[in-house]
Amino acid sequence: MSEQLELHNMTDEQAVRLCADLRKQLVDSVSRTGGHLASNLGAVELTVALHRVFDLEKDRLVFDVGHQCYIHKMLTGRSEQMETMRQFGGLAGFPKPGESDTDAFVAGHASNSVSVAVGMAQARTVLGQDYHVIALIGDGALTGGLAYEGLSNAGQSKENLLVILNDNGMSITQNVGGVAEYLARKRLRPQYLAIKKRYRKFMNLTAVGRKFYSVTHKLKKMVREGILPCSMFEDMGFSYMGPVNGHDVKGLTEILQYAKEKEGPVLLHVRTVKGKGYTHAEERPNKFHGVAPFDIATGQPLKRGGENFSAVFGKTLCDIADEDSRVCAVTAAMQNGTGLDGFAQRFPERFFDVGIAEGHAVAMAAGMAKQGAIPVFAVYSTFLQRGYDMLMHDVAIQGLHTVFAVDRAGLVGEDGETHHGVLDVAYLDSIPGMTVLAPSSYAELEGMLRRGIEECSGPVAVRFPRGGQGAYTADSSRDPAVVLRRGSDITLVSYGMLINRVLEAADLLEQQGISAEIVKLNAITPLDAQLVIESVARTGAMLVAEDCVSAGSVGQRLSAALAQAGVQAKIVLRNSGNGFVAHGSTPLLEQTLGLDGKSLCNTAREVLTNG
Repeated sequence: MSEQLELHNMTDEQAVRLCADLRKQLVDSVSRTGGHLASNLGAVELTVALHRVFDLEKDRLVFDVGHQCYIHKMLTGRSEQMETMRQFGGLAGFPKPGESDTDAFVAGHASNSVSVAVGMAQARTVLGQDYHVIALIGDGALTGGLAYEGLSNAGQSKENLLVILNDNGMSITQNVGGVAEYLARKRLRPQYLAIKKRYRKFMNLTAVGRKFYSVTHKLKKMVREGILPCSMFEDMGFSYMGPVNGHDVKGLTEILQYAKEKEGPVLLHVRTVKGKGYTHAEERPNKFHGVAPFDIATGQPLKRGGENFSAVFGKTLCDIADEDSRVCAVTAAMQNGTGLDGFAQRFPERFFDVGIAEGHAVAMAAGMAKQGAIPVFAVYSTFLQRGYDMLMHDVAIQGLHTVFAVDRAGLVGEDGETHHGVLDVAYLDSIPGMTVLAPSSYAELEGMLRRGIEECSGPVAVRFPRGGQGAYTADSSRDPAVVLRRGSDITLVSYGMLINRVLEAADLLEQQGISAEIVKLNAITPLDAQLVIESVARTGAMLVAEDCVSAGSVGQRLSAALAQAGVQAKIVLRNSGNGFVAHGSTPLLEQTLGLDGKSLCNTAREVLTNG
């Protein structure tokens, strides 16, 4: 690949200029498309150095989460496509092997990169192949237990494997003062590394030399550990290197070349600055983690965001917590994203951020509930999947009253397959004793959250979408289901935000002389189908609209209920299907899936016309 060859032959000065150019292009591109900015800015030099040292068409670079993959994409023939980032049919915001052979593995959730990399290294050994495997993991992902499972196994495996720890905020190793920093600098100087390689090569020529090297190596290790405490990574079986400056592309290239040649598992600790090179992102890295299009000069978004479901949730939870001292808030590194900034400020003693550790968060919430607290775990639908086992075993079996504020339920837009919340409808329904409430407006969210906390027992999920409410703003939250509009020709059923599309479809049908009855579901687990059965028995036809997968959908459950009740009807289910949904704007995805108002109208008409 020409880009790869050019990087291998590039001088250090050219590499420095390339990093500056990439950083400028990155800010310019993301300012127009939106996306993950601060994490990519912090990984520019590291990514360039990786491409200088490794052949990433053959060698495998496994990203953790993948927020920092934009520079990698720009260096692998996709620079001119950056304007399509996260748009329907364009580049994905995460690594995607379907886009390029240089994207080794799909990424979108945290803490799995080392486990995946170990698997690749073991496959390489089993199949007798020859390539390098690199896992790039951030310090934030080390709050997830899976990361330690992978690290533990990697150290024991003795496979040739490089783990790069991109430390941009959390201290991993102990602060052991100036002597330790001095020794670290000495150990990683190019002259020292070159002498070390020549010495090791020479000693390996004879049996006596190998024996002498083994003895001196152990002695040196003992002396070093007496001054510089052994890192946990060395205890796991890694050769630890670092910390090193993550913005020195020359130094990174040299240390990566050394790590590439070293036998066994190696962990390279790299310190970077999130948002590096763009003042607004450096000063507010959290605000520039994931951004909408913005003005480069001011750093301000081009379009001001209004009130949204997450903000309403956070405000309502504060009001409830003000009245009940048992109410606590739990988050897994998503304080701002789930609307909990206000709660953290007002009730710091009842606010718990566990880091990227959703499984732990669920189990911890179970412990809190068992002892009389009322925990509310605010979590994106896609990340709650990671706590399913704990939800089943630690919460549901004991019927513990825990509340799950399931944010980003349904289609979430540009983040794509790894982030759409289209599975929770099915997997939450599989849990005995679960209650799932689905608000369609801010008022319903407020009412359902109060109901879930104050009136329900056992595990409760209140699932709500990304963004703001639509035309439907009423509150019918106390009933399991309601008839919003009477009709005689067909029954339209939905819940959550898609109720707005169903209302649009009903208006269009009315213009064509078709009378649609609308049943809105408020509680989808357990499902009270009586109102739907009565409606469909009158109309003889049913169309169910949902932004979830087909298997385990509410539509399937309603169809079964109608069959059990002996009601024969024309039935069509519209949902996200049995595959994964691509990235793109939510309105465009709805149109693609046949879930927009016009498509639902056409489907209903076809049902009545063709049977």
